[in-house]
Amino acid sequence: MNTPLDSCVLNALRATFRSGVTFPEQFRMTQLQNLLYLVEENEQLIQDALHKDLHKPKFESVLSEIQITLNDLYFAMENLRTWMQPEYNIGKNLATRMDDCFIRREPLGVVLIIGAWNYPLHLILLPLVAAIAAGNCAILKPSEICQATEQLLAELIPKYLSQDCYAVLCGGAEDTKSLLKNKFDHIFYTGSQVVARSILLAAAPHLTPVTLELGGKSPCFIYGHIDIQKAAKRLCWSKFFNTGQSCVAPDYVLCTAQTRDALLPALRETLRTFYGPDPGASLDMGRIVTPHHWRRLMDMLEKSKGKVVIGGESREEDRYIAPTVLVDVQESDALMQEEIFGPILPILTIESLEEGIDYINRQEKPLALYVFSDETSVVTTVLNNTSSGGFCGNDGIVHMALPGLPFGGVGASGMGSYHGRWGFETFSHRRGCMNRSWLLERVNVLRYPPYSDYNLGWLRWATTFKKNSWGGCSVM
Repeated sequence: MNTPLDSCVLNALRATFRSGVTFPEQFRMTQLQNLLYLVEENEQLIQDALHKDLHKPKFESVLSEIQITLNDLYFAMENLRTWMQPEYNIGKNLATRMDDCFIRREPLGVVLIIGAWNYPLHLILLPLVAAIAAGNCAILKPSEICQATEQLLAELIPKYLSQDCYAVLCGGAEDTKSLLKNKFDHIFYTGSQVVARSILLAAAPHLTPVTLELGGKSPCFIYGHIDIQKAAKRLCWSKFFNTGQSCVAPDYVLCTAQTRDALLPALRETLRTFYGPDPGASLDMGRIVTPHHWRRLMDMLEKSKGKVVIGGESREEDRYIAPTVLVDVQESDALMQEEIFGPILPILTIESLEEGIDYINRQEKPLALYVFSDETSVVTTVLNNTSSGGFCGNDGIVHMALPGLPFGGVGASGMGSYHGRWGFETFSHRRGCMNRSWLLERVNVLRYPPYSDYNLGWLRWATTFKKNSWGGCSVM
């Protein structure tokens, strides 16, 4: 690890937190503003690092790494004062109607944020925005797979943010294991389900709360009447954006055979429009992050019994895989056993809406679920009869860019959420507070010994929340 986490680093952050320096609104606003400057003033350096690591085109870097971070910062800075206010809209009964009851959002302490390689900037900075807004100190562990972005973050964070409150640690998997031996007040991890299990095991001895932003096989269910050309464009963009290396990318398509036959020509036309006759020569097509990840995808493709009808070309020397579509894919196929995380799109056929819903519900709950249909009843039926981390009708991945919506998984796709207010809540302790009045002692004496059934009856009446039991309401 380039910057070893000795006891001095962690103890210094803990001492800073205990001093209360991160608590005031002005300090949080200053740090958020400085983080905003970091992104704005180094946009070209960020783009260069992302291109070096992932061959990301400028358009995708700006949209999915830079602008999404700026938007979350703008949103947090605009709403921070409101978020920090005590919440007084608390249900009270007769026995507590004269008391001061409220909820305070308080920072947790020193938190650990472990980022992922597929969006190496925003997957480390968006949790940091939330941690700063909530008043915490933080240790950041960027992905070592994207070394250019990792080194850039290690250089820029100390220049723009308080070194007493925030530290960046670089290193590999073994260094992360060593890091996790320390006690943190919260661990925020984005990555694979395999590593997530080791995160939970490491957190368990310290009873450390954990947020896990994972992934899974997010389906795109196309059913009923649909504008096939528009559907093809939105499907191709969301699937092959970032070369398919998105945790919320459509992992596979479910549709009827009739829809499939109409969709395939539209997909071919769309891909040619997007990337030209040779996607490998397009400046808008990225690359697979490492040779290891490239080989994993090619191995899945070679083992598949599905029929490649679009794409399939690849080059190992520059880690290129063409946008690829397969048909005649079965549930037991090699491509259907784990998240693909690349530019490979299997199409599975179903015969009815109910069969498609049943298929989705047989799988682990996905991070996202997409339904394409001009029929509102179809979209609503799928929404009401499935479960997923997020949901988007008639488009893909764009729901995660709105800071007003929580982003997170359910079941095997993760636990906890963030973005906007939801990240602030994740990194805050909601402390229930009551300051009691000395008035209404006549009611309070009912709870003192010696006990009696008479007093118990009156106390039950005074503490009930049943509507109209004492002429009041449950929220005051």
